[in-house]
Amino acid sequence: MRDFHFPGRSPVLGQEAMVATSHPLAAQAALSILDKGGNAMDAAIAGAILLGFCEPQMTGLGGDCFALFSPAGTDEIKAFNGSGRAPAGLSAQALRDEGHTVIPPYSAAAVTIPGAVDGFCTLSKDWGSLPWADLLTPSIKYAKEGVPVAARVAFDWQNDEGTLQGDARDQFMPSGTPPKAGDVFKDPRQVKLLEVLAADGRDGFYKGAVAQEMVDTLNQFGGTHTLDDFARAKGDYTTPVSSIYGDLEVVEHPPNGHGVISNLMLNMLKRFEISNMDPFGAERAHIEAEVAKLAYDARNRFVADGGDAADYLMAQSTADKLCDLIDPKQAMPDPKAISEQVHKDTIYITVVDKNRMSVSLIYSIFHGFGSGISTPNYGVLFQNRGAGFTLEAGHPNEAAGGKRPLHTIIPGMIRKSGRVIMPFGVMGGAYQPNGHARLVSNMVDFGMDPQSAIDAPRSFSDAGAFKVERGYSEAVRRTLGEMGHSVVVPDTPIGGAQAILIHDNGVLEGASDPRKDGCAIGA
Repeated sequence: MRDFHFPGRSPVLGQEAMVATSHPLAAQAALSILDKGGNAMDAAIAGAILLGFCEPQMTGLGGDCFALFSPAGTDEIKAFNGSGRAPAGLSAQALRDEGHTVIPPYSAAAVTIPGAVDGFCTLSKDWGSLPWADLLTPSIKYAKEGVPVAARVAFDWQNDEGTLQGDARDQFMPSGTPPKAGDVFKDPRQVKLLEVLAADGRDGFYKGAVAQEMVDTLNQFGGTHTLDDFARAKGDYTTPVSSIYGDLEVVEHPPNGHGVISNLMLNMLKRFEISNMDPFGAERAHIEAEVAKLAYDARNRFVADGGDAADYLMAQSTADKLCDLIDPKQAMPDPKAISEQVHKDTIYITVVDKNRMSVSLIYSIFHGFGSGISTPNYGVLFQNRGAGFTLEAGHPNEAAGGKRPLHTIIPGMIRKSGRVIMPFGVMGGAYQPNGHARLVSNMVDFGMDPQSAIDAPRSFSDAGAFKVERGYSEAVRRTLGEMGHSVVVPDTPIGGAQAILIHDNGVLEGASDPRKDGCAIGA
């Protein structure tokens, strides 16, 4: 329980259902879908699509999604990969021949085929209970009437507006400047897109006029995309991976996402007596940073589309070998990293319904405003997930046509004694595996409830800098510097998170990160 003398958030409690996400309007829309008879899958999809208008710098229908979910009446966890593939014409060699050492992140070469629409349509058909068109109703309403721009969204919009190109600048800055908090944002272009999707479903996006406009736009920006690339887009059901930390089983989505790095980090943290450390002290922050450096270096070398990297990365023997490299008193130089892009822009939504179907869904366009390229009529803002490839010849994650890039977005779920007890997610791009491990460690090692575990200060060793939030004391930052870390206070807080804990008595406990504008809402 938090100390009520200090500012903070109390957990949100309910018995019927619970929604937690990064914007209140999306949480409210998801709850309204439940009120209409929809289930957790319906609510998560409806809320996620609306988040593309509430937080357009973070996500949209030109992006990708991943989901973990537990059907009602079971403790089985299923996984769905809604990430898109590179167009068939993408060639790493051609890009190297042009002099590139990385994929230009704000070019058509970085645009993979959006997978979210296929994912939403597939999950709605297979697991939803309401008609597909009903799930688009909240987004159509707000795209027409407008969404008041929230404070954190306005902050990010101003930071990321330089990404927007051509038609995208007119779409997202019709006045020529980023909106301020409280301004109302409307998107008439995407109203047309949503109406097509409501009428025609998946085919309305991947075939016909919308697909033709996407291909034409990308080709104008130098892309190799074709109608066949869009027609072939298809997500997959996959098999989750998991590891044990304390009394919790932490379930993650397998590669091409990097959820396995959460499991690797937790397997490494087992080697240290974290619970004997100050939760907000230098010793814990140092050990976590060293673990992250080695785990992320392993990610950069092994995680890719396909292959058997997950088995190697999940093995306790791998964690043990990496732990042997850690000096508990001194920071190591950052292990060599490849050139994949790092970002911070993602949305997450989790829903548990009255029948205890649980959904953990994450949805993103990668960098702030993605590639910065959008279509002129239907307003599809393209992700730049292809920047997650490397151009290193022979690397498992080398760019190639028809291949999925390394993805940073990861949903999570937790089981205890075989029972699903908590869908959760931590936004923040590359931070996400570290964030999952930190959240779980906060709960297991220090007995924090989910809201306290989310509120707690964060640190992250990222690209040679050790980002330490202002929630840590100056004394801690000074000690970390003396240990050899290059300590900085990040301009933007590290990530965001949501979780729903399912108590043994059926009560639902929602938690939502104050680093974002969102909330948990229960019924």
